[in-house]
Amino acid sequence: MGFIRNLADRLIGLSATIGIVGLFIEVAVILADVIGRGFGSPLYGSQDIETMVLVIVVFGGMALCDRNGGHIGVDLLEHRFPDWLNRAIDIFSALLGALIFVMIAYAVWESAKLSLMLNLSTNLLRWPKAWFQWGLCGFSLLTAFGMLLRAIEMTFARHDVRRDLRR
Repeated sequence: MGFIRNLADRLIGLSATIGIVGLFIEVAVILADVIGRGFGSPLYGSQDIETMVLVIVVFGGMALCDRNGGHIGVDLLEHRFPDWLNRAIDIFSALLGALIFVMIAYAVWESAKLSLMLNLSTNLLRWPKAWFQWGLCGFSLLTAFGMLLRAIEMTFARHDVRRDLRR
């Protein structure tokens, strides 16, 4: 199980790094566009770049957000529940999250097939939309894998990786 956790953590780190690079690109494009607009010459295709790179920024960091316990959680009644019920809720939540991200990946995969069939691309730069949709699928499946692995670890090893970060 340690090998799989190590592999998952490395993939999650790579995904987050790609998201960070996307964030730097996003900031640079917005900065160049704003400065260009000030001089009457906005950056051509900036909306295309911003829209596509934002997909990378959001979904690139999603697996790390889950790994670190960064998703929204409502714990109003957690202190009143027994430990076994809280663990069961955490396991169910991780499994449900994994299912949701698999469904997102499937829906976007189907959309990518349509994008290929119809030769869809961005408005100005004519970048193929399918490339970014495939990236979103990959990031979503990685997030689902991380959530599934967390559910398995909580079920069988009674270990929640999110708790390691809180200590």
